[in-house]
Amino acid sequence: MADVLPLVAYPDLESRVKAIEEDGFVYFPGVLNSEEIAELRDTMDRLTQMPASFDKHSTPENGGFLNKHINNAFNRDVVFLQYLDKPEIIELGEAIHGDDCHVIGMTAWTTGPGRPDQNLHTDWLPISLPADVLADPRVTVPIFITTAHFYLDNLYEELGPTKFIPGSHQAGRSPNGDVEWQGVGDHSILCNAGDVVVFRSEVWHRGSANTSDQNRYLLQVHYAKRMITQKFPPYLNKFQFDETILAQATPRQRRLLGDHGPSNYD
Repeated sequence: MADVLPLVAYPDLESRVKAIEEDGFVYFPGVLNSEEIAELRDTMDRLTQMPASFDKHSTPENGGFLNKHINNAFNRDVVFLQYLDKPEIIELGEAIHGDDCHVIGMTAWTTGPGRPDQNLHTDWLPISLPADVLADPRVTVPIFITTAHFYLDNLYEELGPTKFIPGSHQAGRSPNGDVEWQGVGDHSILCNAGDVVVFRSEVWHRGSANTSDQNRYLLQVHYAKRMITQKFPPYLNKFQFDETILAQATPRQRRLLGDHGPSNYD
């Protein structure tokens, strides 16, 4: 039987920052209501693949299972704008990455029955250090990138939940085939539709096999310090913002999309 990750809803920003520093993740229950969940799922169903944007859309007919991964979701439908700066989530992002942080990507991801297990991995390891160095209380590695997972299903084991090894960002390395860290294996995130989990890029995690008979819906929003490059393909000036969507963005949303004032290297 799979181990389940204990999910603690911390009541204030200070404790949420401490959780992501120490555990590598933080949990927000009930961020989305049922109408928002339905709207997001319907909008994701309508999105179509743009190969130039590195989108993926395999189906049972051509890829063995449904794997629909759409980049730059904020630029595809105005519905997604509000998820750039959802209350509480954005306050955490700004507390971690600074008031001039931005979004480096937003992906709408649907995976169907037959999706296989992933291997444990880190999304990005900005600094590699021996674990004993990281254990020194004088050493603090800044959090360069975080990802917010907006879960749009009630998660159960057969649906293929995300699995984390809590605290594994303190390993100072990627798993490289390991399935445990300090004797701890991965734990399933079994949360409810509308819940959000935010985690730092160094945490060991993986997607798991979907052995159910339903599709799993997930919206990912990636936050980072301003000095981290935004990932909005296609590149070499081929990406263009949809002006009708951008016109509806708030000043904060525009900053998150890259409307910065002058700073270092500008």
